[in-house]
This record gives sequence, C-alpha cells and structure tokens, in this order.
Amino acid sequence: MLTHHTIEKGEKPIFLDLNLTSQTNQPLVIFSHGFKGFKDWGPFNYVSDTFVNAGINFLKFNFSHNGISHDDFGSFNDLESFGNNNFSKELLDLKIVIDWAISTLTDQVDINSIILMGHSRGGGISIIKASEDNRIKKVISWASVCDFEHRFPKDKIDVWKKRGVAYVFNSRTNQQMPLFYQFYEDFINNKERLSIPNACKLLTIPTLIVHGKKDETVDFDDALELKNSIKNSKLVAIDQGGHVFNSSHPFDKEQLSLELKTAIDQSIIFIKQ
Repeated sequence: MLTHHTIEKGEKPIFLDLNLTSQTNQPLVIFSHGFKGFKDWGPFNYVSDTFVNAGINFLKFNFSHNGISHDDFGSFNDLESFGNNNFSKELLDLKIVIDWAISTLTDQVDINSIILMGHSRGGGISIIKASEDNRIKKVISWASVCDFEHRFPKDKIDVWKKRGVAYVFNSRTNQQMPLFYQFYEDFINNKERLSIPNACKLLTIPTLIVHGKKDETVDFDDALELKNSIKNSKLVAIDQGGHVFNSSHPFDKEQLSLELKTAIDQSIIFIKQ
C-alpha cells in the first residue's frame, strides 16, 4: 500500500512515499537519494515496489533542499534551495524522517528493524547517520562515496569563496545548478561529524556495500575503501554496473538491467539474513 506524506518540521517540508507490505511487523527501509537525485528518479519507484513485494516496507523521501518542490516532483524548480543544501541539513532531514517513522508506524512496521539505504551521496549520509543512531540495525550503500572531503576541488575553493557560488551542470536537464559557498563552510565547520572515514570506524552493525565496477561517477575504489574501513561489512561488486546500475530517468521497467536486478536481489537477501 503506497501513501504520500509531508513532514512539516525544519526549514522546509519533507515529502515522502511510504510503501507498506500487507503484513505487519516487517522491516522498514529508509532510502536516501543522492546528489542531483530525488525520490522519484529513474527506477526508485520500481525498487520500492520490488522490496514491498518481497515483504519489506520501503520509505523514500526528498531531502528538503534537493531543489524539487511540491509543484512538480520530477523537475528541479527550486534551485535556490538546491544551492542552500548541505550535508548537515541532509543529516537533520534523515533524523526527522527516522523520528517520524518510529513515532507514526509503531503498529505497522518493526521499528526494531530499521535499515538505512542510500545511493551515492545518500549512501554516505546513511553511513554517518547509522554510526550515530543506535536505532538503526543495518546499512545498505549503493554506489556510495567513501569520503566527502575528497570530492571538493581543492584548486577551486578560493574562487568559490570569492564568487560565493559555484555551478554544477546537470546534463540530463541542461541546468546550471548553484552550490553556494555555505556548502563548503558547513563541511569545514562540522568536519569531524561529516567524515565518512570516522563514521566507518564507529559502525558496528551489518553493512552491505553494492557498487558497479564500471561506475563512471564514484570510482569502484570507494567501495573497496568502505569495505576495508567497516568491520561488519560485505561487498557486492557488479562487474558491468554503472553508477545507477545501468538505469536512467525516466525508467522503463521493460528494460530492467541485470545489474539493477542484482543490486535489488542482493539487498533483499541481506535484509532477510
């Protein structure tokens, strides 16, 4: 059963999709999208349905400052918010969603079996949050980065600071998407908490790392680093897998890739172990 909800807490509302199985007291996956992503991107609705068909509840949401407004869940129509997003805001959003799920879904899901799952940057956010929140029982990263700091272009920081904004081109939408300098300031001011390597050292719960060897956005070496840094972890390497496991937006389930199917199947097996 699919329902849509809005959490009016924090700077901006958080829009989420809750997909429940017909059985009560089953695990709940909370899924975080990545950079330039959103809850309805590509195959994410299909992924949600597949988990639910396997008996696992699935919640996915838009980070409050991801640039998608309630007027159109498929377009980046709020670039001001996108530019004002940062890692700390995403961690707060995820906490708000976890709190909402635990307080609202007690009679519907097993709140003692909450799994954080994230794609790309959302994987890094999920790892950090799981390391500091003992309510989380498992983590699944899909094509996750291993270190946020390494993603910053060191040779362009001074220009970014001087101009106050840098732009990232979105090849799918042909948009120049702003990143205001506050993004970097937030990282520097909260560097210890926002360190994925630090979080990996603290993480003791079962962790699944799924990564394509042909990932064109986050190198497969990131997956190897995560595997080496997280004690209780398993790596699933997908030989021909790209960053979203050879899927695109919009998604046609008639063209489901073997790589995406493998990522889904391995994640479901991991949850049920």
